[in-house]
Amino acid sequence: MKYYIIAGEASGDLHGSNLMKAIFEKDKEANIRFWGGDLMEAAGGTLVKHYKELAFMGFIEVLMNVSTIFKNISFCKKDIASFHPDVIIFIDYSGFNLRIAKWAKTENYRTNYYISPQVWASRASRVQSIKRDIDAMYVILPFEKEFYKKYDYDVHFVGHPLIDAIANRKQVDEASFRKEHQLSDKPIIALLPGSRKQEITKMLSVMLTMIDTFTEYEFVIGGAPSQPFEFYKKIIGGRRVSFVNNKTYDLLSISNAALVASGTATLETALFKVPQVVCYKGSAISYQIAKRIITLKFISLVNLIMDKEVVKELIQNDFNSKNIEKELSLILDTKHQEKLFLDYFELEKKLGGTGASEKAATLIVENA
Repeated sequence: MKYYIIAGEASGDLHGSNLMKAIFEKDKEANIRFWGGDLMEAAGGTLVKHYKELAFMGFIEVLMNVSTIFKNISFCKKDIASFHPDVIIFIDYSGFNLRIAKWAKTENYRTNYYISPQVWASRASRVQSIKRDIDAMYVILPFEKEFYKKYDYDVHFVGHPLIDAIANRKQVDEASFRKEHQLSDKPIIALLPGSRKQEITKMLSVMLTMIDTFTEYEFVIGGAPSQPFEFYKKIIGGRRVSFVNNKTYDLLSISNAALVASGTATLETALFKVPQVVCYKGSAISYQIAKRIITLKFISLVNLIMDKEVVKELIQNDFNSKNIEKELSLILDTKHQEKLFLDYFELEKKLGGTGASEKAATLIVENA
């Protein structure tokens, strides 16, 4: 069968690649055309557009690039029509994907969604259009099935694909990793400032202010695959900090603590059992808009899934050097870590174990 997959971000590329591998196992004749990244390309199929061309963050940034976004939507529709797939699979990336889904449904394509848009966070009214335009939804967070049930929409909870991604990764040898990246023997604090230029620019410089305070630790930036080192270098300046590109899991596996931009990385950090402080800072206007439409108590997936504050969130004006120093000192304390690790293990249980990609692929292939 023919499959058309649309993923617009680094996390979507990771989960899309594992889904593709599972589809190829289930359907030996699978012909996959996709929007994604390097990991999906390595899995097979034909890459149409790389997510690096698509990543715009925040309301203002989207408005500034609206012409490019609409050109991409138009191109995508034409490319789908030319390929004429048996099923279209949307992965997260809701602003773009829900527009394509509305069109695709009118064209009588079968539509599947893997990794739900965060309609539980804001604009829940979108559930009505999702029910209309999406034939099957595969969710990865345990509370999402109950959320959709309130709207009389039956979705499939398949578990979280990060469990598989972490379990199946190649184990790193710490001594070799340190030698390869010229790291000292000091304990490591990882800095994960996100994957988009806007968020890295706003957050990394503040994170770096901790270097002179916590001198007994080595600070290591986890570089995103979408950004070159030259971009980080301008922010780093002359500070004493190490840099490791596109090896976040290896870095987390040997880290003692982390400062993490809100997003998928907060969950990844928790699954590696690394104490963390969650950070977020957007443009002033984007933040004010978001504050008015987002209805959640928390912004990190860790706290949302556990429905309580497990990790500290420093948001907007609270994200400053004074607060980071205070919270970083706290998570480096062993007594605080004992309770945190218990919560982390409970979190992993809630995520449903291994096999998310395989479960989703089985349902997609069987129902296409």
